[in-house]
Amino acid sequence: MSSVPTLDKLEPLDGDDAVRAVIEVATGSRHKLKYQASLGAFELHHALPLGTAFPCNFGFVPSTRGEDGDPLDILVFADEPLLPGTVAACRLVGVIEAQQAAPSQPPRRNERLLAVAVHSHLHGGWRDLADLPPGLLEELERFFVFYNHQRGQRFTPLGRRDRARAHELLAQGLASRN
Repeated sequence: MSSVPTLDKLEPLDGDDAVRAVIEVATGSRHKLKYQASLGAFELHHALPLGTAFPCNFGFVPSTRGEDGDPLDILVFADEPLLPGTVAACRLVGVIEAQQAAPSQPPRRNERLLAVAVHSHLHGGWRDLADLPPGLLEELERFFVFYNHQRGQRFTPLGRRDRARAHELLAQGLASRN
């Protein structure tokens, strides 16, 4: 009898060259959930302060590993908030390169892949960073700077890169998973 893989062990690519994203936080949520494979469930990691919320769907690419030791982070633009646990086929459009540091710890890279749900009507035309609305990337960066500051960490955006760089980081994350 074969077993079903946990969400963190799913194949990261589907058969149509789309990237799979496991959603942990829905657009507009104040609750940061984190998938715990040992529990097979999402656990409440923390809550954002009143008046703040995640600006878009946030999750991870399964079967990958970033420099911080966690699966690669991914922001998913979709027509509606996606519920935690949703596995969404996505098209990478770019990346916010960044580093993150906890108090008295050296900074580590912690990129945010940017993707569009392949079934999105509203964002279906987005193919690269140039297609995103003016100001959106600045707002996303400010959110993550504030979000991390509230948790006593430092988030420093280092640059914005195109979908080719996002695919390079994905390949590195796939190679680092073992």
